[in-house]
Amino acid sequence: MPKHFLMCRPEYFTVEYAINPWMHPETGADRDVAVRQWEGLKAAYEELGHEVSLIDPIEGLPDMVFAANGALVVDGRVYGARFAYTERGPEGPAYLRWFTERGYPTRQPRHVNEGEGDFLTLDDVILAGTGFRTDVVAHQEAQEYLGLPVISLKLIDPRFYHLDTALFPLDGRNVAYYPQAFSEGSQAVLRRMFPEAVLASAEDAEVLGLNAVSDGTNVIINAEAWGLQLELKRRGYEVIPVDLSELRKAGGGPKCCTLEIRGDK
Repeated sequence: MPKHFLMCRPEYFTVEYAINPWMHPETGADRDVAVRQWEGLKAAYEELGHEVSLIDPIEGLPDMVFAANGALVVDGRVYGARFAYTERGPEGPAYLRWFTERGYPTRQPRHVNEGEGDFLTLDDVILAGTGFRTDVVAHQEAQEYLGLPVISLKLIDPRFYHLDTALFPLDGRNVAYYPQAFSEGSQAVLRRMFPEAVLASAEDAEVLGLNAVSDGTNVIINAEAWGLQLELKRRGYEVIPVDLSELRKAGGGPKCCTLEIRGDK
């Protein structure tokens, strides 16, 4: 079934501050390369038949390209983002305004959360990350608003600062993840919930191979994650590698650039 994604062109992309271990302002990033790579990702979605809507980028917000962090949308209802770092603070209201202007019911969050960066939705449950960017009380706030059970998972490795850098849904019932990014208790929860999960190696996780997007048949994934691609193919998925190496300099990959709009407004 075709999906509906919201994306933001990296018109003002740069690496001018460091709020995660991937970011090195002294080396910066090439905006033009980032735009070309982002356009390749957008084209890949459209070639698969998915709808892509665009939010206008805002000068001075270089990380706004990472649309996944802007909100969580379930059944046409929008739970907004409240960013942990002041550098990204204005992104939350900008994304919420985009949805409000289009008639979506929205909720301004009381608690710090970074949208789909730390909330990943399956058929009957939302997996929610905490430990670096999203307060665990935001998990409860999202559950009350959206009416789906929210399972809290603790991240322990600062390289995997958002849940979507360490785990992605393969479909509505199963996931792929890197176990060592999670606390022992959260690893036990994931083993219990997803006994058939795809487990990623450190090598694939370290190129943000788990910051991927699956529509249940096709998986858009960072090109360097060779081992994970092979395992996904073995499981019957169509794998579509993309090059987002420039955006990875800010800690982002395919999923970071992609906010899924679930349900009609």
